Amino acid sequence: MELIDKLALKNGRKLLLFVIDGLGGAPRDGKTELENANTPNLNALAKKSILGLTDPVSTGITPGSGPAHLSLFGYDPIKYEIGRGVLEALGVGMELTERDIAVRGNFATMDEKGIIVDRRAGRIPSEKNKKICDILREHIEKIEDVDIIIHPGKEHRFVVLFRGDGLYPNVLETDPQEEGNPPIECKAITEDSEKTARIVREFIKRAKEVLSLPANMVLLRGFAKYPCLSTMGERFKLSPACIATYPMYKGLAKLVGMEVLKTGDTIYDEAETLKRNWNNFDFFYFHVKKTDSLGEDGNFDGKVKLIEKVDGIIPEVLSLSPDVMVVTGDHSTPAVLKAHSWHPNPFLLFSEFVIPDGIESFTERDCAGGGLGRFPSLDVIPLMLAYGLKLKKYGA
Repeated sequence: MELIDKLALKNGRKLLLFVIDGLGGAPRDGKTELENANTPNLNALAKKSILGLTDPVSTGITPGSGPAHLSLFGYDPIKYEIGRGVLEALGVGMELTERDIAVRGNFATMDEKGIIVDRRAGRIPSEKNKKICDILREHIEKIEDVDIIIHPGKEHRFVVLFRGDGLYPNVLETDPQEEGNPPIECKAITEDSEKTARIVREFIKRAKEVLSLPANMVLLRGFAKYPCLSTMGERFKLSPACIATYPMYKGLAKLVGMEVLKTGDTIYDEAETLKRNWNNFDFFYFHVKKTDSLGEDGNFDGKVKLIEKVDGIIPEVLSLSPDVMVVTGDHSTPAVLKAHSWHPNPFLLFSEFVIPDGIESFTERDCAGGGLGRFPSLDVIPLMLAYGLKLKKYGA
C-alpha cells in the first residue's frame, strides 16, 4: 500500500464503491440469499464486469465491520486496529479529545437471573433510544473525576464517552456476544486501565438502577481512544464522499477523510444523494446497511427481498456513468448463522477497461469462477485506482 500511495495521481475519473453490508451468505436448501434473489440488473452488470471473491482480513477470519471496511478503504486492518467506540462516536457527530475513552453500547434485555435474553432489546425504535439516553444523562453526569457523555445512536445503539485523566482502553468488553449468557464483568487487562474498569463498572451499576424493560441493561464494547490516520485524499489523491445511514459507517468514513453527505434513511434517499452530489467528488462510498441486520436476525427471506430492492436501484446508479464501479460486501452475514462469518465476499468490478469474464450472474458461486480469483479486500482500492487510470507506472 505504501507503493500505491506513491503512484497515485489525480484525474477527473469517478469511482464508486457500492457496499451491500453482509452481502455474502451460506446455503439454505442449497442456495444462498444472493442465489435466491431475483437480480436482473446486477446480473446484467456482471456480464460486463470482472468478478472475484475477497477476504476482509485473512482466510478463515470472521471480521467486525470496522476492520472489514478499513480494508476496503485501503488501510491494513491488522496494522490499524480501530476500536468501534471511536467509529460510533464520530458517526453520531461527537467531538473526541485525547482525554476520552469512546465506547459503543447496546441497550439489552436481561432476565431476573442476570442472563441476557436479547442483546438488542428487540431493536427498540430510535425515538425510544433517545428517551432512555436522556434518563441516563440525568442520573449519570460524573463518576469520580470522570465526565460521562452519552449520545443516542440508531435503534438499540448508543455511545458513551468517559472523559478524564488517567484513562486507558485496555479493559474487557461487557457484551457476551451471544444470548443466554450473563454480561461480562469489566476488568482491566493492563494495570494502567484499572481506573477505566472501575469507572465502567460504576456506570453499569447506576444504569441498571434507572433502566427498565425491555431495555434494562447496557452492554459495552469497542473501548478506544482516537487514532491518527492519513486521509484517503492524502494517500490516494481522491476527493472522497460517504453516503451511509448508520453512525458507525459515517464514523469510519470520517476517520479516513471522507466528507459525509447528509441523506435520508432509505436506499432511494441514498441514490438521490449520490445523484445530487455526483459532480462534487471523484470517489463515492455508498453503503447499504439492512442486508447485514436481516442476516444477523436470521431473516433469510427478508435479506433476499432487500437484495432485490437494492438491485432495483442499480440502473439509476449506472445512469451516472461511473468510470469504475465496484459492488461487494464488507463481510458476509449468512442468515443461517445469524452472525458475521468467515465466508469470502462476492465482488464485481465494472470499467470500460475490464476484460469481462462472460459470467452471466452475480452470486458467490459465480464470483468464485471470476477472473480476479480470491484476493484480499486490501487490494480493492488499488484495483479501482488502476482501472480509473489513477496510478502512475512503476519504474522505468
